[in-house]
Order: sequence, then structure tokens, then C-alpha cells
Amino acid sequence: MKNLKLYRSFVLALLVTSVLLYGVEYLMLGDSGTILTAFIGNLAFLPINVLLVSIIIHRLINDMERKNRIEKLNMVIGTFFSQTGTRLLGYFSEADPEIEEIRKYLLVKKDWEKKDFTDVNRRLKNYEYAITAGLLDLEDLRDFLEQRNTSLLRLLENPVMLEHETFTELLRAVFHLTEELLNREDLDELPPSDLEHLEGDVKRVYSLLVYEWVAYMEYLKNNYPYLFSLSMRTNPFDREASPVVK
Repeated sequence: MKNLKLYRSFVLALLVTSVLLYGVEYLMLGDSGTILTAFIGNLAFLPINVLLVSIIIHRLINDMERKNRIEKLNMVIGTFFSQTGTRLLGYFSEADPEIEEIRKYLLVKKDWEKKDFTDVNRRLKNYEYAITAGLLDLEDLRDFLEQRNTSLLRLLENPVMLEHETFTELLRAVFHLTEELLNREDLDELPPSDLEHLEGDVKRVYSLLVYEWVAYMEYLKNNYPYLFSLSMRTNPFDREASPVVK
């Protein structure tokens, strides 16, 4: 109610101001015909003016909202990689028997440009992700994912996730892998058929995870050099990576 009264007062003030200004113009010119003609001309242009202003304002607002959504989304993605994603990449890459085929292309450097990230994505599309379950410590992986289950659930519940289908798909794949591991009592005595099934679940997470990691690294490179520096120094594909600046 208070806002409605304020709105009415604002409209009334604008109308009174307009009448007063036309009154001053009449006193100065003394020609109501000229004033009326100018008024009709201004009135005729008003719809076009409103249209132009609306389009511009709408575009500006949409651009600002989109930028804010992207910022919030990448903050969520950054939280995921700092708490879970980077560690998972370390787990999976060490269980990938063909990792040397792409490892050198994933050693992101500070002088990388857009074409370098594009080249990596092209190579990843042609890469046959592979996981050998025997190279994974499944119990350790299960405990790690169980500890982060609550934080991952909060990420999935975040409304900004609706803006990023591929990352949401990654989170769902991680949840599925977590459930698969938690529903097995003894991960050391699994038959080959079940290990093959788990390899498929891990490979699904692995392929989605690498893609999102490369995209996030490119975002940091373009927007947050200091965050990119740390991510580059803790690159899970670099066996010589160290957070210590040398």
C-alpha cells in the first residue's frame, strides 16, 4: 500500500510538472497553436521513443542478469573443483591406461589462448576414455565421495545449475557413481562383470569431468588470472604440479 501511494504521488508530480512547463511556455510564446502542434508531434513520437528505450533497457538488463548468472554459476563450478573435481581427476587419470595420449595436451600454460583450448577440446572429442578398475582404490574413492555427498547435493539444488545442462549432467553422474559404490559392502571381492559395470560408471564421470575442467580453466584464464595461476599449479594431469611458486 505504501509503495502504491508513492507511485501515485510520483505520477501526479510528473503530470503537474508537465502542466507547469507548458504553462511557462504559453506565457513566453503566447501561441497556443504552436504549443499544441509541438505537443501532438511529441505525442506521436512517444510510442517510438518508448519502444527504443524499452529495447535498450531490456537488452542492458538481460546482459547484466546473464553476466551475474554466469558469475554465480562459475563460482559454484569453482567450489566443485576445489572440493571434489580436481581430486577426482587425479583418481581417474591414474587409472586411465591411455592417459599419456592426452596428458601433454592437458598441461595448461599461462600463455594459452582461445585456439589452444579449442585444440584441446577437439582432441578430447576424439579420445577414447578408458578406466581400469584394478588401478582404482575403490574403497578410498567411495569414502571420498561419501564425505562430499552433502556438499554435492547442495550444488545440485542450487537454482543456477539450471543454466548449465552439461555440468548438471556431470553432478548426476557423480551421484550415480556414489550410490553404486555405497551399495556394495565389499569392494575388494567384486566379480569381473561388476568391475566392468563400475568402470563404465567411472568412465562416464571421467569424460564429463575433463570437459568441464578444460572449460573452467579457460574461464579462469580469461577472467581471474590469480585463480588460474593456482589451478595451473595444481593441475591434476601434471605429475610435477606443486602449489609452491617456483
